[in-house]
Amino acid sequence: MPQLLAPTVLLHRAWLEAHNEWGPGLHEDGFGLSASDTVGSPAGFASWVSALTRSPAVHRWLVDGDQVLGGIALRSGPAEYVRWAGHIGFGIRPSARGRGLGSWALRQMLAEARSQGLSRVLLVCAAENLASAKTIERAGGVLEELRQTEHGPVRRYWIPLSD
Repeated sequence: MPQLLAPTVLLHRAWLEAHNEWGPGLHEDGFGLSASDTVGSPAGFASWVSALTRSPAVHRWLVDGDQVLGGIALRSGPAEYVRWAGHIGFGIRPSARGRGLGSWALRQMLAEARSQGLSRVLLVCAAENLASAKTIERAGGVLEELRQTEHGPVRRYWIPLSD
């Protein structure tokens, strides 16, 4: 049974396995990983986890037993960054896709957004990422636009949070 857990150094090995499965690059949205983060060593990983827990965003890892299956974040930092990346970002490791984990985690994070008083949230995904687009649409996402960015075309969705 998967859980959403706050980032912890106790999952270093499991997190690295998930990260390595994605391959090189920064494409695990939801983890809050940046190019300057050094997560391979225990000290670097501990520093990164500490920074995540101090950030204004709510970061959660999808964990099942001793495996990290993905990550999700509710961002509340600078408005400009949220307009670019969205309020919520998520990523599921390749071997765990197709099991509904992204939908489940997104529903949990939408509840967190409601509890923070948000009336709607923005989610952004690459235009060609049809799996994420379908996950967002199933959660009530309404396509605002397709937009060309410096990183390629993206889909921008709003999910209203009123009951």
